[in-house]
Amino acid sequence: MERTQTRRPTGRRLSRRGLTAVSLLALTATALTGCASGKATGDGGEATASAGGGTTSTAKTGKVSIVVIGGKSDDPFFSTVKRGVEDATKLVKAGGGKVTYLGPATYDNLGPDVAKLTQTAISQNPSAILVPDWVPENQDSAIKQAIAKGITVFIYNSGGIDAAKKVGAVKYIGSDDYEAGKAGGAKFAEEGVKNILCVNTVPGSANQEARCKGIKDGATSGGSSSKQLPLPSSNFGNPSAVTQAIKGALLKDSSIDAVVTIGVGDADSAAAAIKQANAGDKVKLGTFDLSESQLTRIKNGEQMFAIDQQPYLQGFYVVSMANQYLSYGVLPPQNPILTGPLLVTKDNVDKAIAGAKAGVR
Repeated sequence: MERTQTRRPTGRRLSRRGLTAVSLLALTATALTGCASGKATGDGGEATASAGGGTTSTAKTGKVSIVVIGGKSDDPFFSTVKRGVEDATKLVKAGGGKVTYLGPATYDNLGPDVAKLTQTAISQNPSAILVPDWVPENQDSAIKQAIAKGITVFIYNSGGIDAAKKVGAVKYIGSDDYEAGKAGGAKFAEEGVKNILCVNTVPGSANQEARCKGIKDGATSGGSSSKQLPLPSSNFGNPSAVTQAIKGALLKDSSIDAVVTIGVGDADSAAAAIKQANAGDKVKLGTFDLSESQLTRIKNGEQMFAIDQQPYLQGFYVVSMANQYLSYGVLPPQNPILTGPLLVTKDNVDKAIAGAKAGVR
């Protein structure tokens, strides 16, 4: 839903963020080595969580309890997030703790459904809840309830630093969806695209709206334009419906020369729509996030780019960081902790393919 370093033309701002992510890898590796090699803390020591959840004592027993709220079980993006969660869970279990993953059955009623999942998590009285802030108007009340009960909260994947500060969470871990969109829009403009269609199958979701806005602003900065095609959220995961909607838009407006989608499933539908509209020689394709089909098209010259927010890192970082914070009070000073964006193009696609084969891209 959705997804360090970024290729130009995004400039030095995102390059510095890339350095932050690289340094974080070293910090995480050091912290996790400590977790795997010995006791949680000194004899009888306790850790105090002073932000995002009041006081939480877990180091004394080592029994950290974490609830991760994420996407649907069949969402390709969140399968990679879960791989990161699962790898970090091994370290939590080594200390006697546990991690539970909760996700909605559909995205049709996303905000209210995730708010209910947060209430379910609160009822389990965990040490921490790790949750994307997809629809703040529905979710923030439940998140604040968790914090009021002394549960530590990390926001990841969606919402950004502003959302984390608003609800009182410890940190935000993920990509900056607006900046990711700007990078994609600027890339399109750099390649001569003039009129971009941003397909949004989860309208109203904060991160998807930010992505399309970023695409528009990035395109505008390069002298191009972009408009959004909002589709009913029930179309998410319905390839045929998305294909027909995009095909119809292309046939209706012959000035469209690029399509960008908010996720990999929609990108496959967009590729089919472009082919069915006989627009392959004219309409360029880009997407947020990665999958095997995106990487194959990029390598074959059939897709311009994919904007990777590196979901594996989101799942791994948020669980391992919460575990370290609850157990030892260890916390990197950077906020937000950025995992993207990274543009995957024909120039770096081979490395991305290797990562996908390993299950981390």
